[in-house]
Amino acid sequence: METTPDSPGDTAADGAPDPVMDRVTALVALAQGGARAEAAAGFAALWPELTDPFHRCVLAHYAADVQEDPHAELEWDRRALAAADEVPPGRAESHHPALRLAGFYPSLHLNLAEAYRKVGEPKLARTHLTAARERLGALAGTEESAPGYADTIRGALDRLEERLAAQPRSPESRPFA
Repeated sequence: METTPDSPGDTAADGAPDPVMDRVTALVALAQGGARAEAAAGFAALWPELTDPFHRCVLAHYAADVQEDPHAELEWDRRALAAADEVPPGRAESHHPALRLAGFYPSLHLNLAEAYRKVGEPKLARTHLTAARERLGALAGTEESAPGYADTIRGALDRLEERLAAQPRSPESRPFA
């Protein structure tokens, strides 16, 4: 599996095996193979075992993608962002030299924005859309390790912004006439 800022990989930067990431990678493959419910159950079973915020961030990020219930998806996306905020400096790089934790944030905020949109919270969705856009600069330099990744995130942000613009604004978010 190619390691990109948005994929787990399976070894540390020093080449040592990372059994937790091996398990996460296996669950991601299971989900990609169409066994989303089994992957979701596997992520949920592995979650309580994790103490490393990096592992928790990666697992929660992928677990959100396999949730059928948008509220469950939102909860996993919240967990991913909270865990990212706890990852110590250099931890992502210790897993793989090309990873930068700052590069995770545009995707984490994008996912939260989409989850908030799905559960009918457009104001919170817009807040995270803005946060994702503000952190896009962190994707500079990802082209070498993940060609097209930054463009993928930008395109997803643009599409989400269009979906949000098409949604009616709630009365409390409209200016007084």
